[in-house]
Amino acid sequence: CYRKSGFNRISIGCQSVHDEELKRLGRIHTFAEFQESFVLARDAGFANINVDLMSGLPEQSEEKWEESLRMIAELSPEHISAYSLIVEPGTPFAEQKLDLPDEDTEREMYARTAEILAEYGFFQYEISNYAKPGYECKHNMVYWTGGEYIGFGIGASSYFQGKRFNNMRDIFKYIELMENLSDKFVETDNMELLYNDTTRTLRENVTNIYIDARMEEFMFLGLRMTCGVSREDFKERFNKDIYEVYGSVLNKYIGEGFMASEGDRIYL
Repeated sequence: CYRKSGFNRISIGCQSVHDEELKRLGRIHTFAEFQESFVLARDAGFANINVDLMSGLPEQSEEKWEESLRMIAELSPEHISAYSLIVEPGTPFAEQKLDLPDEDTEREMYARTAEILAEYGFFQYEISNYAKPGYECKHNMVYWTGGEYIGFGIGASSYFQGKRFNNMRDIFKYIELMENLSDKFVETDNMELLYNDTTRTLRENVTNIYIDARMEEFMFLGLRMTCGVSREDFKERFNKDIYEVYGSVLNKYIGEGFMASEGDRIYL
């Protein structure tokens, strides 16, 4: 149904090929179930599939991580996202005593990821993302370059016309409102309902993103990409030279060897 409706890319959260690691993560799928989903997606006609993997898991060794990478790469998806586990405060993981890989092991896992995936024809174009040529994720590239995007369905996030917002997460309320919309525009402190002949959107947590925040996001999201940020794009978008705004910090890190400036690009 998704493919026939026009969706052309699908992303599947495998995370690990080892069931014991998935269980420790609290995931409800097995590797065999992931494999079935992958085959079904191919059979449905998806020629652009991403697979998510996670390193730095509790009790995960470098060998186990390499097995996950190689087994997924051998399935030949078009894109692999390889993220390092971050234990966030306030989550169940944060309350547990976890046997996590040390920092040196994590760094080695990260370095090996690019080396191993390169053997299978994937190139790294962002901190955690690897693609076959021509299959960089356009969806994420929009995020990292500060472009606009609109999300559909409950809980979906959007950035549009200088505002960031998400659709409500209560599915029953969402359905009720979608079925009972009038042609009125309603706005409250953190919610607005917009309706016309072509648009039905229930927006929560509407936040105006002003120019200072947009410049900051342009920098810290753009620097996730291996090609970095464009001085010309910055100038065109904000009518300021990048060094006029961030000169001191750029010069500092370029001087220390953590960043480089080459032609139009500034990158880590």
